[in-house]
Formats: sequence, C-alpha cells, structure tokens
Amino acid sequence: MPIYRKSNDKLSQIRERKIDKEKSLQKLVEENVSEIFGLTFVKTEHQLGALRIDTLAFDNETKSFVIIEYKKGSSFSVIDQGYSYLALLLNNKADFVLEYNERLNKNLRKDDVDWSQSRVIFIASSFTKYQQEAMGFQDLPIELWEAKEYENDLVSFNQIRASEKSESIKTIAKSKDIERVSKEVRQYSLDDHIKSNWDTARELFENFSQRILELDPRFEIKPVKYYIGFNIENKNVIAVKVRSNKLIIELLRVKPEDLKDSEKRTRYQKNSFKYYNKHITVLEVKNEDDVDYAIPLIKQVYKRFGES
Repeated sequence: MPIYRKSNDKLSQIRERKIDKEKSLQKLVEENVSEIFGLTFVKTEHQLGALRIDTLAFDNETKSFVIIEYKKGSSFSVIDQGYSYLALLLNNKADFVLEYNERLNKNLRKDDVDWSQSRVIFIASSFTKYQQEAMGFQDLPIELWEAKEYENDLVSFNQIRASEKSESIKTIAKSKDIERVSKEVRQYSLDDHIKSNWDTARELFENFSQRILELDPRFEIKPVKYYIGFNIENKNVIAVKVRSNKLIIELLRVKPEDLKDSEKRTRYQKNSFKYYNKHITVLEVKNEDDVDYAIPLIKQVYKRFGES
C-alpha cells in the first residue's frame, strides 16, 4: 500500500527503501521490541544445540516466551521452521528460564511460564503467497510480520493475516516437531471462554465487544488462556473474563481513584501490581445497563492508554 506525504493538499509518494541487511533490522527490533510487539527483550543470538535463535523475548501478559526470526530470502517453510524452534523451546525449558533469569536478574521458575502460549514471529520485507497461505491453519502459534523502510526514516510493521481459518494444523501434522508442539502449545478462541449454553454471557459479550470496537478501529480481540484481551498495537488495554451469566471487566493500568466512577462500582484487584506489574481495576457486567455504565469508564482507560 503506497504511503503519501501531504503538503498544501498535494500528495507525493514516499518511496520504499530496500532493507539490505538482516542485522540492521534485527538491531532495530531488539531495541524497540516493547514498542512494536509489547514484549520484553531477553537475548540476541541465543545458541542451543544445532539451532540459533535470532531474538529471544518474553511476553509478560501471557507469561510466555516468544522467538523472533528475521528472514531475507523466501525459500523456507514457515511451518517446518516455526515448529522446529518451538520444539527446541519445549525440549529445553530449564535452559530458557535460566537465560531469562540471568539476563534480566529475575527469579522466574519453570512453572511460572505458560508454555502453552509460546509462539514464533517471523519478520521479513515480504513473504511469498505460499507462506502467507500457511497462516490459514487454525491453532498455528506462528506469526508473519512484514517490515518496510521508507525515505525520511519511516518504518512500518504489518502482520500478515489469513482472510479465513481452515482446518487445524493438527489434522495434517506429519512431523514429530508438529506432533510434539501441538500437544502442549495451543491457540485460544472465543469458544474456549464462552461455553455453548452460556446464552446470557454470549449476548452480553457480543454487545460489549461491538461497543468497544466502535471506539477505535485499531482494537483487536485476542483470546488468550485466562482472558479475552482487547488490544491496540499488541498492547492490552482491557481484559474480559467470561462467566456463565456475567462479564468481569479488568481495566488495566488504573486504580479506582483514577476513574470517574459515580456509583463506585469498581474495585481494585489486590496485589495486581505485585503479580502483574500493573494496576488492575475490576468491574462486573451482568446486564445491558451495566454495559452502558462500563463504556464511559473504558473510554477513560482508553484515553489514558493513548496518552501514555
């Protein structure tokens, strides 16, 4: 998609520059991995066995490791390579936890990590049609991101998404790596959070999510293991936990006293900053009137997020 510069109602196209060196892209990502992906940088060039990981990162939201690989050529299988890296991770859990602790001076334990949400990110200037179509499998813990560089020091990162998801990767699993990883790593969906007979909760969530998506087209619904995230640019703004007849809304990075909550319905989640490194304020939604009450509160959280 062309990018233009506007000057006095005249448009001039900003020309794309070729990313010549894979290392320069890697350095750029590693120094800005929190801004781009919302991750914590752990280590560059992590060697383990016969494989070398370009960038090792950690997702504090899901408590999981993320492997980032940079590709210049197009002659590689995102499925085969992605699962090879994930198999390496799962077969050497203690080594990755040790590396994390030594690099970040932390005391993470192996049981603190949610290995089921491990994933691999491939970054390249472009991907072939075949590689893009591979993203159409369900349960795929692999992401493709196109990185573009333009004149005037402009850079863009765009995730490649399949128009629709077809069969599960498990149905075509033939390699040992895919079989091994598929037993432990999984992608979560709305159906994992909303049971088929939870009619009240489903209706509430559909109405609630529609109202949130209307606030900003950048909002993305991202189900993970313990909650359904509403993210902007890979950063979680609010989280929703679904129960049989209600929604539990987690307003992130705020305390109740930060909000204009006329009826004092919100409550602070005790020890949230200690365990999650962020303040969390909770609101229960049981009916449509509660949805109406929640939206102004969420707008306040959304505004604070945009200003941060």
